[in-house]
Amino acid sequence: MEEKKTPLLYRIIYRLVWLFSPKYRIQGAEHLPEGPCVIVGNHCQMYGPIAAEIYTPGAHQVWCIGEMMHAGEVADYAYRDFWSNKPRALRPFFRLLSHLIVPLAVLIFNNAHTIPVYHDGRVMTTFRQSVARLQEGSRIVIFPECYTEHNNIVHDFQDKFVDVARLYYKRTGQALAFVPMYLAPRLKTIYYGEPIAFRPQAPLAEERQRICRELMDAVTDMATALPEHTVIPYPNIPKKQYPKNIPLEVYDDEKTTL
Repeated sequence: MEEKKTPLLYRIIYRLVWLFSPKYRIQGAEHLPEGPCVIVGNHCQMYGPIAAEIYTPGAHQVWCIGEMMHAGEVADYAYRDFWSNKPRALRPFFRLLSHLIVPLAVLIFNNAHTIPVYHDGRVMTTFRQSVARLQEGSRIVIFPECYTEHNNIVHDFQDKFVDVARLYYKRTGQALAFVPMYLAPRLKTIYYGEPIAFRPQAPLAEERQRICRELMDAVTDMATALPEHTVIPYPNIPKKQYPKNIPLEVYDDEKTTL
């Protein structure tokens, strides 16, 4: 794929984000296949997409919510997803802010290495673009967490992203690998785990469940094996509520005694 030319303003913003965001080390890069793969990790609020854009090795594309790429959809999505739970008195301010960020969001998300993710009739656009980029040798980075808590490390993974492997197999005859990733901003490190291979002959519903379960387990295992640190969760909650990476049973015991 020919590299698109990016506006000067985007290049300035990219440089500023790189300058002021955490500088990550990478561990486990040997687990990344030489060819295309899908990297799946914890969202960490804004930290995940930023880290994926800047630090993912090689050619890559990051799944991005499609509404943030269209001027007519940014404000409603941003307010609903980012700020609708703010105190009632502050909500008018955040409603205004959701409109003010529209030009900036459109600029950033349409010039970064992104693939728009849709949950409506446009969903096949997401999968077609993903398969095309994979065929060109790119890695795809996905943050599939939803708001249902799984444990103190990750929230449940939405499972439809696994379908990209079925479409890729139909197109190429090759089984795609999913690589678990744990992002630890407080440790300034990105960790990659061992790949999980898609099984083309297995029922798709079973593969969705299996791959999500194994990915969540792998991310959890990587996190709990590290020195104690604060986990930045998917939801935008008060920092005093951020969990630790200690094993869940220990974490629950500590919460009980507090």
